[in-house]
Amino acid sequence: MKIGFIGLGNMGAPMAANLAAAGHDVTGFDMADVTVSGVTMAGSGAEAASGRDVVITMLPNGDILRAVAAEILPAMDKGAALVDCSTVDVDSARTVAEQAETAGMLFVDAPVSGGVGGAEAGTLTFMAGGSEDAFAKAAPLFEIMGQKAVHCGEAGAGQAAKICNNMILGATMIVTCEAFALADKLGLDRSKMFDVVSTSSGQSWSMNTYCPAPGVGPTSPSDNGYTPGFAAELMLKDLRLSQQAAESADADTPLGQAAMALYEQFVEREDGNGKDFSAMLPRFADRSRS
Repeated sequence: MKIGFIGLGNMGAPMAANLAAAGHDVTGFDMADVTVSGVTMAGSGAEAASGRDVVITMLPNGDILRAVAAEILPAMDKGAALVDCSTVDVDSARTVAEQAETAGMLFVDAPVSGGVGGAEAGTLTFMAGGSEDAFAKAAPLFEIMGQKAVHCGEAGAGQAAKICNNMILGATMIVTCEAFALADKLGLDRSKMFDVVSTSSGQSWSMNTYCPAPGVGPTSPSDNGYTPGFAAELMLKDLRLSQQAAESADADTPLGQAAMALYEQFVEREDGNGKDFSAMLPRFADRSRS
């Protein structure tokens, strides 16, 4: 396929490189001066989108998605697909979907799970919303960039799935870090704690796969000084999206709200900005009950 890729940051660059390595003709654009292996760089988003079969976006937020869509939709061919892999609010995804449909294009909102490591390895999970035709057009590209793609429903459903997933992730990471800090104060060895919990009813992705305790379990960002695989400020962004959606849908999410408040404190008033979201562990380990 002829693919345009807009947004070549930590996630977008390896995703675009994987598509190019698979033999697709990829033209990219980013506001920063970047170079991506196998990708021809364009001078604007509209140039990157012109004449492409599929245009993929990986952007910071809904406002930027709306602005980029306004620029590129007039440049895209009718019948082409706009596949947004950003994590944004549901309303922005649905608004851009309507604009794309009105302009004669297909649209898929397809946020991802798996972080930078998954983007580099081509093992992302895509949560997709859109029509059957739109999903079918994007599916071969999902197979290159990831290991699984789930068609969650109509436009906006992908964002809804991502928001709900990451609300669970944020809350479970916090309680996993709390439990390790409590275990420390009770004199329980961290490796013994992991051996028990990872095979018992307390097991979770935060414990078993992404353990926040260095030297315990599979290698994770905790073993690299909490250099981000998934930054705390990005978790805060997703938790804020979850609470925005909860307010819009009149849903009661007290643990999601508490997780958001803790990550706000960690990122904005403590030293969490620029660290992995699992760096909550040293935060709790250094604190006493108050």
